[in-house]
Amino acid sequence: MGELRDRRAQKKAQTREHVRTVAQRMFAEGGFDAVTIADVAREADVAVQTVFNHFATKEELFFDGRLPWVDAPAEAVRTRAEGVSPLTALRRHLVAGAGHFVALQLSEETASFTAALAACPDLAAYEQRVLYEAELRLGACLAEAWATDPEPGAGRGLAPEIAAPLTAAMWLTASRVVLVEQRRLAAHRGDAAAVAAEVERLLDQVLATMQARFGTPLEAGRRADTGWPPVDMRRAG
Repeated sequence: MGELRDRRAQKKAQTREHVRTVAQRMFAEGGFDAVTIADVAREADVAVQTVFNHFATKEELFFDGRLPWVDAPAEAVRTRAEGVSPLTALRRHLVAGAGHFVALQLSEETASFTAALAACPDLAAYEQRVLYEAELRLGACLAEAWATDPEPGAGRGLAPEIAAPLTAAMWLTASRVVLVEQRRLAAHRGDAAAVAAEVERLLDQVLATMQARFGTPLEAGRRADTGWPPVDMRRAG
């Protein structure tokens, strides 16, 4: 019985991989909007329902296997080595990942993926939802980590339930900004290794600065200046 279950699971995984490979090739060749699920099923020689058994939406099919960063940042924090702080583990992961992904930008497959995102609002919206899910997972993981392993120097900072989701959003956004800008530059430069190294350097600098400022309180006796009331009104008062 166990052997039968294993064979079924293997066959299911093979079918899923086959459908994904066929679909993503078709999307790259014909465009995401122009290719239907029925087209994919016909090309993959499976029933339409088989496609839906594995992928709930066409957007999910497009992104499948292309979103390792959804779980990976949280996993990097969760599996950090002893003695490594949560933010140090996260910074190392994001920097290494940024260099790897930018190095892929000059490949034909990645170029078609990026072009499809730019041309299709539905795909862009799906990516934003996935990005938000990544933030939620990372924020929850950071809060859990800091409950027993507080970040050095953060004793007087924000409460974890506020600091964790805020940090997740800021760090992932910073990584994305650096990646997107360097992805634009990569399109005009042939040396992918040099671009990747520059991305790693820039992102490490940005995140190291953010980490150094994490939890740093305002100087004693000084309030944050919100700009209100204006200076002239303060003087008049």
